[in-house]
Amino acid sequence: MPSECLFCRIVAGELPAAQVYADDAVVAIRDIAPQAPTHILLLSRKHIASVREVGAEDRDLIGRMFAAGAELATREGIAAGGYRLVVNTGRNGGQTVDHLHVHLLGGRPMAWPPG
Repeated sequence: MPSECLFCRIVAGELPAAQVYADDAVVAIRDIAPQAPTHILLLSRKHIASVREVGAEDRDLIGRMFAAGAELATREGIAAGGYRLVVNTGRNGGQTVDHLHVHLLGGRPMAWPPG
């Protein structure tokens, strides 16, 4: 775990966050600057800087992150109306923290194309 990684420190419990889900692979927190009525970040417990670094050994982790997102969408009451699971990769892709995470966004209509 890189000691300077913000999300590693949140996952480790060193920094406060509004946690809404946790298992042995994923921690989910409410985003501090929400872009939708529901905006939750699903963080991998394993430090992976971005999707560019995901390997074959991480397939189960990625599936678990998306499954946790679907479970949280149901808990939050947004599953029936629809939601987005978004992964930003690299600076041009909008990634601001170099730690793999998925945004769960919902509770309002989403425009297309995004960005």
